[in-house]
Amino acid sequence: MDKDIPIIADEFVEKDFGTGCVKITPAHDINDYQAGLRHNLEVIDVFDENFKMGNLVPEYQGMELLEARKRIVEKLKQIGALVKEEDYTHNVAKCERCKHTIEPKISTQWFVSMKDLAKRAADAVRNGETKFVPKRYEKQYFHWLDNIQDWCISRQLWWGHRIPAYYCDACGEIHVAKTMPTVCKKCGNTHLTQDPDTLDTWFSSALWPFSTLGWPNENSEDYKQFYPTSVLVTGFDIITFWISRMMTQGLEFTNKVPFKDVLIHGIVRDSEGRKMSKTLGNGVDPIDVINEYSADALRFSVISGTTMGNDIRYMPEKLDQASNFANKIWNAAKFITMNLSEDEKIMAFSEKIKDKETGIYRSEFLKIEDRWILHKLDNLIKEVTGNLENYDLGIALDKIYNFIWNEFCDWYIEIAKSRLYSQNEEEKVQVSFVLNYVFGDSLKLLHPFMPFITSEIYSKLVNYDDKDLMVTHWPKTKKRVEYNETKDFLENLKQIIIGIRNVRANMNVHPSKKANLIFVTKDYQGQIKEAKEYIAKLGFGNEIIIQETKKDIPQNAISILADGMEVFMPFEDLVDLKEEKNRLQKEKEKLEKEVERGEKMLSNPGFTSKAPESKIQEEKEKLAKYEEMLKITAERLKNLQ
Repeated sequence: MDKDIPIIADEFVEKDFGTGCVKITPAHDINDYQAGLRHNLEVIDVFDENFKMGNLVPEYQGMELLEARKRIVEKLKQIGALVKEEDYTHNVAKCERCKHTIEPKISTQWFVSMKDLAKRAADAVRNGETKFVPKRYEKQYFHWLDNIQDWCISRQLWWGHRIPAYYCDACGEIHVAKTMPTVCKKCGNTHLTQDPDTLDTWFSSALWPFSTLGWPNENSEDYKQFYPTSVLVTGFDIITFWISRMMTQGLEFTNKVPFKDVLIHGIVRDSEGRKMSKTLGNGVDPIDVINEYSADALRFSVISGTTMGNDIRYMPEKLDQASNFANKIWNAAKFITMNLSEDEKIMAFSEKIKDKETGIYRSEFLKIEDRWILHKLDNLIKEVTGNLENYDLGIALDKIYNFIWNEFCDWYIEIAKSRLYSQNEEEKVQVSFVLNYVFGDSLKLLHPFMPFITSEIYSKLVNYDDKDLMVTHWPKTKKRVEYNETKDFLENLKQIIIGIRNVRANMNVHPSKKANLIFVTKDYQGQIKEAKEYIAKLGFGNEIIIQETKKDIPQNAISILADGMEVFMPFEDLVDLKEEKNRLQKEKEKLEKEVERGEKMLSNPGFTSKAPESKIQEEKEKLAKYEEMLKITAERLKNLQ
């Protein structure tokens, strides 16, 4: 071009990269544009939107951009201006879809002045009008707004809201209006053309909280009822794109914050912690998952065990867990609905047992296991309600899961079966009421996480308010029964039953073989008498014996201890002593050989000096395991003498 080129110095240049000198093209690079503003450089547009060279140099005018680059290098060689060529790696932006290089180009765009808008949005969070959960994400929000630049809202897209700007075809005057003007206010021309650009997607999205509720008609019933909204749930990756812009526009157009709380969740990543992407091919289509496991199982799998703000790992095994849980509650529902008393009897019983003044269920109408499970439900409702109010969704779901699976299904339903099958109609109604009540409230707690299966099951239960689950009341955090937590018989009995099952499992005792259960207790004699039937069933008991002292306990009896009670199982009831001695003796001899082998190997210098460290460590661990097993076996054998 035969023109002087100004030389400038700027900190954004990486002086150790290449020669440390770079060309500056303010019209075609974001960093160059900022440098051009700082140094008052001329902004020269080199090529058009079709990648064709402009008329700066007639020789290259109309030439394809990439072809022109090659020709310019050749020209530099011809005139002797090329010092050398050098291969190097640098960052070049690529289109995500077609993978072609992105060539920035300056153009006329519409901007929103952000300084005042941003300050107001930042202040709304600083003064507590809106809060972030977790709070740490406020830093990202403040960093963006405190360092805000004017917002380019023009987009050259096929779809979207058109920019409401109209150009006079005669004089070029710009008119911004809700509808196209009929006449140019400057020259009177009647031919105007609307700007072809569309609004930035985030600009339109920022209007969402109020534009969907009838705004700008602020007397709209929906607007008055629902704005400001209560909670925005979104990912941390669009705090700057969306949250900040909803805040600025909500405050600007309505003079109110658009939401009170901003709940930030993490990104769903694959099982290795990588972000799902087309490039890696590790994405998961939720429709495929729903078809195989159900929508409920998918919801459960991405919430269970998670904490707000942290990324979520997509783990297929969690889908299996969720599916098994759905089967568990479905089977529990089938059992309960098939065995409940008539609806009218259950409703009449619920009115009969409630204290009119306190609303608490009267203890004389409930057995201890009923009061225990209702007390557990009281605690669950209180804890889960608190968790949800604090947005601890993963913790809330895990508590509901543990209660339904363990406390309700594995313990209370098993305990309740004897009364459900009883010929005593009064007892059957009693336990039917508790089963229906506890299961119904458990489904209410689970409904936000697994809405479909809970709605279906709830419709089959005895329904006191005749409402669908979706619109029924959330369980109240109140005291339903009087229950003594200091001497919790059921919790201590659970320890005993688990201990019995562990002993039997370790000794390979067949489920059909029963044993006498001798309870030594002063505190729980009445409760054990009342619970004899289900203790025998759950503990594989033959006869339940209750006594205050350890007098006349068989010598070889196995003891299991809990707070306030101890149970003994005569060994002879579980195994044939002679046969068990022979089995343990053989086991002892086998283990002694393994220990001897391990000791010899580890004391052999030929092995320890040549074997890999991992192999030596493996042998040490084997030896320690066999020594421990030998110690236990020898102890058991000694107890049988």
